[in-house]
Amino acid sequence: MNKKGHVLNAALLSIGLGYLLEPAGNAETFRTMFAIGVPVTLGALFPDVDTAFGKHRKTLHNLPILVGFVVFPSVFGNLEYVWIGILTHYVLDIAGSKRGIALFYPLLKKEYGLPIGVPVSSKRADIVTVAVTVGEVALVALVVYEVPQWGFELGRQALGI
Repeated sequence: MNKKGHVLNAALLSIGLGYLLEPAGNAETFRTMFAIGVPVTLGALFPDVDTAFGKHRKTLHNLPILVGFVVFPSVFGNLEYVWIGILTHYVLDIAGSKRGIALFYPLLKKEYGLPIGVPVSSKRADIVTVAVTVGEVALVALVVYEVPQWGFELGRQALGI
């Protein structure tokens, strides 16, 4: 995907996450959207910095970079949501574009992608971006709302309640 697609994905994802985390629809919901939106958008743009150096879709499009940004907040106490932007960038490049990314670079140079992607310059790129984003928000909603219920039910069954 191109920069426009990654920004669109980050903006829509931030709106969805904001409502999932603060569903009241009041000022706190919008504060949450903004608090998530800025770092997620920065994270969504970060992997494409490798167009200025290194190998695009390899140097900054891999799991070691993502792990670094997941661990960063626990070490330095900031940038809590940047990893979400990076992860969604990867998902969009894997699911939304034909080329894919080199997830295991520098160990493996092979690029991984799904066959449902479109070329970056396609007229359908925005539609694919929105579809991938809807899937991401649905997955997060499932994790936020359903996984705790499943755990609760398993606990009740284990206790025989």
